[in-house]
Amino acid sequence: MFNEKKKKFTIAGKEIEVSTGKLARQATAAVQIKCGNTILLVTVTKSEKAKNELDYFPLMVDFEEKIYSVGRIPGSYNRREGRASDKAVLTSRLIDRPIRPLFPDAYRYEVQVNVMTLSVDQLCPPDTLGMLGVGFALELSGLPVAGEVGAVRISLDSDANFIVNPSEEEILASSLDIVVAGTEDSVMMVEAGANFVEDDKVVDAIAYAHARIQEQVAVIREFANEVGVTKEEFINPEPNSKLIEIIETHAKKDLIESMQNANKESRRAWVAKAQEKVDAALDALAEDDELHEYLLDNPHELSAQLKKLEKKLLRKQITETGVRADSRKNTEIRPLDIEVGSYPGVHGDGLFTRGNTQVLALLVLGTEKLARSLDGIDSETQKFYMHNYNFPSWSVGEAKPNRGPGRREIGHGALAERAVQPSLPKREDFPYAIRVVSEVLESSGSTSMAATCASSLALMDAGVPVTTPVAGIAMGLIKEESNAVVLTDIHELEDFLGDMDFKVAGNDKGISALQMDIKIKGISLEIIRTAIKQAREGRLHILSAMTAVIAAPREVLRANAPRIVSFKIDPDKIGAVIGSGGKNIKWITEVTGTEINITDDGTVCVYCVSEEAANLAKKYVTVNAEGAKQGEIWEGEVVKVLDGVGVIVELIPGVSGLVHISQIALERVDDVHEFFKVGDKTKVLVQGLDFKGRMSLSIKALLENTQRAEEPVA
Repeated sequence: MFNEKKKKFTIAGKEIEVSTGKLARQATAAVQIKCGNTILLVTVTKSEKAKNELDYFPLMVDFEEKIYSVGRIPGSYNRREGRASDKAVLTSRLIDRPIRPLFPDAYRYEVQVNVMTLSVDQLCPPDTLGMLGVGFALELSGLPVAGEVGAVRISLDSDANFIVNPSEEEILASSLDIVVAGTEDSVMMVEAGANFVEDDKVVDAIAYAHARIQEQVAVIREFANEVGVTKEEFINPEPNSKLIEIIETHAKKDLIESMQNANKESRRAWVAKAQEKVDAALDALAEDDELHEYLLDNPHELSAQLKKLEKKLLRKQITETGVRADSRKNTEIRPLDIEVGSYPGVHGDGLFTRGNTQVLALLVLGTEKLARSLDGIDSETQKFYMHNYNFPSWSVGEAKPNRGPGRREIGHGALAERAVQPSLPKREDFPYAIRVVSEVLESSGSTSMAATCASSLALMDAGVPVTTPVAGIAMGLIKEESNAVVLTDIHELEDFLGDMDFKVAGNDKGISALQMDIKIKGISLEIIRTAIKQAREGRLHILSAMTAVIAAPREVLRANAPRIVSFKIDPDKIGAVIGSGGKNIKWITEVTGTEINITDDGTVCVYCVSEEAANLAKKYVTVNAEGAKQGEIWEGEVVKVLDGVGVIVELIPGVSGLVHISQIALERVDDVHEFFKVGDKTKVLVQGLDFKGRMSLSIKALLENTQRAEEPVA
């Protein structure tokens, strides 16, 4: 019934099996890819008709995390998968970024790429396997993609040797986690997190990864030949020569002016002037029905050709004169302005301004109970450091409704979070949940790296004991044939019209995060090495400006920040501290106004704005766990009267002792009821344990002490 074809191959000692022809046969192409117990279904589907009215390539990429793939039922109310998790969104972006530049510029067919997790184990993470599966599916689809795509993840072992496609355990233990995608001759995408790994080591990892990608590409070609793939032919249509002539004649001068010592406002004015001149020239050609008909059939062609001319002029200016649109040199960074400690309602803040890019990071500390719960397919279930990134339309002078964070916002926020993460203290040293929100107030290029700098500033301003400040810089590329110019601190024009957006974050020792996106068919390792070296110089310049404002974390938290007292109890005593139905712990938190978190190993964290209240809560927890200490004086409540024996006094819920009848008063007591009834309050002295192991309390001893203190000195 099925015309199934399979292929097995090995990459770095790991066996991978890919098959097609059995599942999802109505998709343009479908492959099942397997490594260990991780099995994914990858489909590529092309629409029947092109949407030529669009001015962009309608590529849709979705990575679907199915909770059943790890043998669990979703924790959501409906017990089914809902909105894609941040991890799924980030994986979708990982797949999208290396394949989008490989399609022809004018390709307007809708293409949907879908990766579905059918079975997942922690020995073979599904993201890079899914990226490889997409490489197979794209080639089998016959779509006009310029080259086969492979992808690998690289980590380091304890001896700093490279591990290819490591397990989740190996990733967590590694100081480097880098994903690289590319074709046979070019690197297309890099995404990395690192614990301040040396710059050269990161470049070596990219080179090592690309060699493995070349092995994958050879297998993809071989499998496509075995299946028998017919490649779709697609030729970008020739632009209208008359339209180009009109644009160059009437717009060129103003577009050149827009790139002379320009800022965002002046550039917009010159570009608008160029547009007006072109529109006027076209209006004067009203009798030219052919050109007007062409523009009616191709409504986006005018703006597209204007943008192409702008791109051509910018690239020529940079490659021939070495001067950028805002008159900076290739390695020059825009003016910096840095502030901290301006917003007293939060627990830390940092304002980072670089040229016309401005990000305000605001930080709040909370108890570990406020950590974010995760319901994904990997082993991480809680997140104690949370970074959110918001990019409102008004930050670029546009009026649009706010729709919440999209994929771009999630991706930029995750990059800044990853960059700062290695600098954070260990949880046992600083057991707080930390939330930082980066609000983009103004944008003109590289807000994610501005968010990285602002977040690091806010952490230090809050007194979070980070190990180092972290800064980030965005690099660009203008590549004309053999002439390649790497740009430091790209602004929006160089981002839109350039060939690369290469973001690098870290400290003076090494790299903590790296992300590379390109718009051409790949770049060489030599260009990557140059970009990383140049980025280091820029990073150090920004770090110097940051540390001139705040060089290290503040020694104390702000007055409104929660204080914490952390200590250990015997894990076997946790139940006694909590009490039946949580009675004991509820009483302690209500009386002291604190929050208390107890972990399975007996670590107790008490949170409160008042340090005095936190210490009182510690005293009560310790008494529940260990009992009151001999010689301590407590005020308790009589909870039981025992005829002829004494009274039971409860010091706090869960902790009580016996005041023997002989210890109630200085004189002899025959009837306990004459002295106490249930509910009475009394002070007692802890004497230790009696012969039955019960806490022995005394009122008489306190009275004797008082009497001695009142006796006149001889």
